[in-house]
Amino acid sequence: MIEIKGVHKVYNRGKANQVNAINGVDLEIAEQEFLVIVGANGSGKTTMLNLIAGSVLPSSGTILIEGNDVTKLADYRRSQWIARVFQNPLSGTAPDLSILDNFRLAAIRTKAKGLSIGINDQFKKQVKDKIGTLGMGLENKTDQLMGTLSGGQRQALTLLMSVMDTCKVLLLDEPTAALDPRSADIVMRTADKLVVDFKLTAILVTHNLKDAFNYGNRIIQMGEGKILHDLKDKKKSDLKQSDLFDWFG
Repeated sequence: MIEIKGVHKVYNRGKANQVNAINGVDLEIAEQEFLVIVGANGSGKTTMLNLIAGSVLPSSGTILIEGNDVTKLADYRRSQWIARVFQNPLSGTAPDLSILDNFRLAAIRTKAKGLSIGINDQFKKQVKDKIGTLGMGLENKTDQLMGTLSGGQRQALTLLMSVMDTCKVLLLDEPTAALDPRSADIVMRTADKLVVDFKLTAILVTHNLKDAFNYGNRIIQMGEGKILHDLKDKKKSDLKQSDLFDWFG
């Protein structure tokens, strides 16, 4: 599904503040795999996510998605494959538009835009049914402005919006870092369900070792721009929380 071959990312090359963020990483992520990436600050995990998203381009190496070379493609040109949920709940939504309007924009994310936004009764019911699965009581408030919602509510809705249009890869960039524990739990359970229901390939970057332990079928630890540990399937399920803490010394 995703192939990363010999990728390097250098910032400020040749200057006193040069940073070697990614150092020759090779990584293959299979279709429908749920990969969790952990690591200390500066380990390269966020840069790796940005490289896959296309918001950062590699200094060298190759990135393939479904066999297509996307190494030099910007993020908006990868939208046919990728949806992303950011750490900041305020990102990814239009605060001055209603919940319903936000969902409609999400539904035509990769499509040609016409003069009509195309909201009908069928679409309204579809959105209400999806929102109802969150258990947040927002399904009857679809006319409410997105900007009036709490961070947890917006983040949960952003997750649902990510699968309103074509999406094969879901990138989760520390999606619970700014949330209270209850909202964080809703967001992660929702993400896990969407990955299964829509047969997505998912990548979660997180500092939350509890989430790293509970979610995904593969986990890697990054350090100094390299992969230090890589466990999948049974090895991931056999992992103990104490093992994760040991990784961080």
